[in-house]
Amino acid sequence: MTIFTEQEAKALLDKVIKLSKADECTATLEGAIDGNVRFARNSVSTSGIVSNCDLAVQVAFGKRVGTATINKFDDASLERVVRRAEELARLAPENPEFMPAIGKQAYTPTSTFVQTTADITPDYRAQVSADCIAPCKKDKLTAAGFFSDGQRFSAIANSKGNFGYQKYTVADFTCTVRTDDGKGSGWVARNVADVKQFDARSEIQIAIEKAKRSSEAKALEPGKYTVVLEPAASAGLISFMMVGFDARQADEGRSFLTKKGGGNKVGEKVFDERVTMYADPADANAAVLPWDEDGLPRERTPIVTKGVVDYLQYSRYWAKKQGKKSVGAVGNLIMVGGDKSTMDLVKSTKKGVLVTRTWYIRMVDPQTVLLTGLTRDGTFYIENGEIKYPIKNFRFNESPVIMLNNVEEFGKPVRVADDESPFIMMVPPMKLREFTFTSLSDAV
Repeated sequence: MTIFTEQEAKALLDKVIKLSKADECTATLEGAIDGNVRFARNSVSTSGIVSNCDLAVQVAFGKRVGTATINKFDDASLERVVRRAEELARLAPENPEFMPAIGKQAYTPTSTFVQTTADITPDYRAQVSADCIAPCKKDKLTAAGFFSDGQRFSAIANSKGNFGYQKYTVADFTCTVRTDDGKGSGWVARNVADVKQFDARSEIQIAIEKAKRSSEAKALEPGKYTVVLEPAASAGLISFMMVGFDARQADEGRSFLTKKGGGNKVGEKVFDERVTMYADPADANAAVLPWDEDGLPRERTPIVTKGVVDYLQYSRYWAKKQGKKSVGAVGNLIMVGGDKSTMDLVKSTKKGVLVTRTWYIRMVDPQTVLLTGLTRDGTFYIENGEIKYPIKNFRFNESPVIMLNNVEEFGKPVRVADDESPFIMMVPPMKLREFTFTSLSDAV
């Protein structure tokens, strides 16, 4: 059994906590039934279903902490994992930043579970593959993609009486389409909680069109350009920036939000006034679990309002040290935008570059969030509101902080799950000025 009911999960966690002889005990039970299908070279290559459930037990003797995990739940196994955690705790050195388990919390359920996604079958996954492969074969193109879905649950409990339980679902799709000669490449991705919002037949057309149009790319001189970044292109950059919204990093001088002379920039205008970001665990388009990794309740949190920084994340230890309130770490990021599409932003651009996505992003300087990376899978030159021709990919050196001070216009936000980000994002397409491209890349 991998999907426990709330009653089953609570019974197991209560049993675990009663077994512990430590000063305190926290237990987390998580289970999932995840399905997937992978295709490449216009053929299905792998598919399967992974079903698993894990129990993590953390105990403390004073400031000595031990953790052990297991995925067997008979009485003997539960006894063994608790004793192992206690054994490790006794051997561990004292943690000078130890924080005791939280007390009983009140969680407001969020709409993270959709039955239609939980009911996905192998036939559905096979149809996703067929809907991508067939039109590519017809146009003499090659598709490679991955579709995964899951129904999952998370349950937490501790020896101070706290308990939480919630189920959630997710479906994720990516596909790359290449021309036969390998000179053109297009890409599309979708992440949804409700699979009814996903249609592979329409999504694949985006990648097909980009692949066809990106063939025979021309070289454009590197430099500063007006860019239209699709949501997937900007999400990776912004997720790197969000690491700097940590209070300790800012207070200790390790963040772009460190204030000259000491302190942090909460309350200061750091971005263009059109930049507004917030987190909301109950957002209809990006709902997440109502608690964070520490079990603290998440709440609607303004992060940036009209360019002014409203929020830094305080760990429980740093909040206590600084005399601040620690709230649940955000689980999503929602950027406010307009109602225009990516192509609407293109139409208003006299000269510029359209970027489908960015990848291989690496940090150059954390104090300015200077990043380097590459464009890929469809980069185009814009002139007089039209896509004129494909261009070779660029390496860029750019800071999202500077980027979000060079805003021309935002479009309509869409849901993005970035590989580098720990949370779901709602990100708009962006039209920005003076984006820095430093060199060319021959990769498509």
